[in-house]
Amino acid sequence: MSFDKPELLARTVMTTCVNCEQCRELMEDAPCQYFPRLFHLADRAKSGGRPVSGQDLAELVDLCNACGQCPCRPVQSDIRKAKDAFVERDGLPLATRFIENVQLVGRLCGTFPSLVDAVMKNPLLGRLARRVVGVHPDRKMPSFPRDRLARWVARRGLDRPTQAEGRKVAYFVGCTARYMFPEVAKATIEVLEKNGVTVYVPDQKCCGMPTYLEGDKPFTLDLVAANLPILQQCVEDGYDIVTACPTCSFMFKSVLARDAQFSPAYRDRIRALAVECGGDTGDIAEVLTAEVSGPSGRTSSVASEFLAPWVINYNLGLHAEADRGDVGYFAGRDAFQRIKVAAHVFELGEYLGILDREGALRLPPMDSPQKLAYFAPCHLREQNMGRPWLRLLEKAPQADLSPVGQPMDCCGLGGIMGFKTDFHAASLAMGRGLVDRIGEAAPDRIVTECLACRMQFTQMQEKPVSHPVELLAQAYRAEDDGRVAGEAGCRAKSGGGS
Repeated sequence: MSFDKPELLARTVMTTCVNCEQCRELMEDAPCQYFPRLFHLADRAKSGGRPVSGQDLAELVDLCNACGQCPCRPVQSDIRKAKDAFVERDGLPLATRFIENVQLVGRLCGTFPSLVDAVMKNPLLGRLARRVVGVHPDRKMPSFPRDRLARWVARRGLDRPTQAEGRKVAYFVGCTARYMFPEVAKATIEVLEKNGVTVYVPDQKCCGMPTYLEGDKPFTLDLVAANLPILQQCVEDGYDIVTACPTCSFMFKSVLARDAQFSPAYRDRIRALAVECGGDTGDIAEVLTAEVSGPSGRTSSVASEFLAPWVINYNLGLHAEADRGDVGYFAGRDAFQRIKVAAHVFELGEYLGILDREGALRLPPMDSPQKLAYFAPCHLREQNMGRPWLRLLEKAPQADLSPVGQPMDCCGLGGIMGFKTDFHAASLAMGRGLVDRIGEAAPDRIVTECLACRMQFTQMQEKPVSHPVELLAQAYRAEDDGRVAGEAGCRAKSGGGS
């Protein structure tokens, strides 16, 4: 059968996975749509059934939602290359081009929030509007806020860098918090400031994950080209980059910098250091660590990927595959820039955990007696840092918190995929096991860092859902209210006795 480039790329991924077959069992318990379909197609062809067609391959790569849970990074990258090739040749539907631009959707809907809410809540108009923009008519939509976050940030002067001493953070908000859940962004700023951290909200665009997922490579590269220089400058100015969105941190830490440590430029730097350090890999690692961690001196969970001894040996030509090179999705971007940014991007829970270990975080008593069920989303689990929010909230006084879900559970939304008409049912099926386990835990409230998971949980069940930083901010406020009330009572008592 004659295939063009997109089909050949997809066929190559299929052949790799069929020859390995590890994921036939490994991903068996995962709510993954891609691997079951891949092995079904392969088994059908092997048994003499209908051969795998180009349409089969196009539909196959479209099932991958880039959750990051499958173990082979090259396979993850190759699926995206195949998807990109299909989109480059065949294009994207207009509806997909609209909803993948989350920033544009947020701005448009945020300009007329009352009108949008009125339309979406109307049974007839809402279903019609969803169909027009390619969203499944049964998909629940969040309400858009009346007061834009950008105005709130500007009123507080947070859109301008400061010369403050001590810890300072450049906050990458993310589109979902910026346009749909600004209360999460405000709570993030509040909690950081409560712990003595100066916050700056730099100019920023979408992290690029929605367009990356949809195979819109030119748009994705444009977004990264806009964000990278700004974030690098923040790092050079001594800011740590913090985001409360695990998808944004996954994009910057794990996807953006993938394979950057194998670039010719990074290899040349290591080889130059080998000469300067007399070939001592320990000294090379020490110099590289200082270069990557400066000027703040702190690095995120992925920094070890660029500084490990095997990476140094690899780039010195001592590894069997030393000529592999930088073959990541963003190989065309400056490798040092990608490494510098990735090493200084922290998911909020990760950053607060560092503060806690250094004795610089004060956790207030949790004022609510609610039973909380915590779910760690897919993209958080792929950042080599465990579950920092679970550890933090478990340490908070009076917290009643339990983890829920199995190791490979997924809510099923898949970014914007769950909004699409043709993926809505699959999205709900993917999340059903997790939602059932949440129901069995019988919590009063669900807690998760991922706002996409929040929307999916709201779609599938009735329990309220919160970002953990919202609970922490509420606890700080309750503590302050109690202190103020106590001080007022003392003053009143003192005044009455005079």
